[in-house]
Amino acid sequence: MKKIFTIAGSNSQKSINKRLLNYSSGLLENVQIIPIDLNDYVLPVYGIDYEDENGIPTAIKRLNELFDKADGFIVTLAEHNGTYTAVFKNTIDWLSRANIKIWRDKPMFLMATSPGGRGGATVLQTAVNYFPYLGGNVVADFALPNFFDNFSEGRISNAPLREDLIQKIKHFEDHLNTK
Repeated sequence: MKKIFTIAGSNSQKSINKRLLNYSSGLLENVQIIPIDLNDYVLPVYGIDYEDENGIPTAIKRLNELFDKADGFIVTLAEHNGTYTAVFKNTIDWLSRANIKIWRDKPMFLMATSPGGRGGATVLQTAVNYFPYLGGNVVADFALPNFFDNFSEGRISNAPLREDLIQKIKHFEDHLNTK
């Protein structure tokens, strides 16, 4: 059974991106979902001086070893001022020190949502363009605009957006099954 690691790029307990991630990963069939909660990996702010004095944190070593077991990744990206949250950026900065190919060239499905009309499109586009440099094989991406208008009762309530997500999930599954 394929192992899919899911990561919400937020440390908020009330993250709407986590809600989208939970719904979306539930649409996958015949896979083992392995959720990664960034709150379980408390890290110092990355800096070369810190790394030179202390090395790579144990939490990053554990996470890096886990990533070796992934067959694919689904990542939702919360947007803070048009870019990644501080906790997510810090985590990928540390992970890149353990292995520059963070994402192991495995299939990735990237998503974002926000209360606004662009649905985190800026951070999503940044990740689509940047993650291939970190070993990301981005096979699909999805932005859910106006989260509170389009998501209720644990699912996407807007039928065309829901169908778009389902088609992208199927595309992601197709890539998983060709590996």
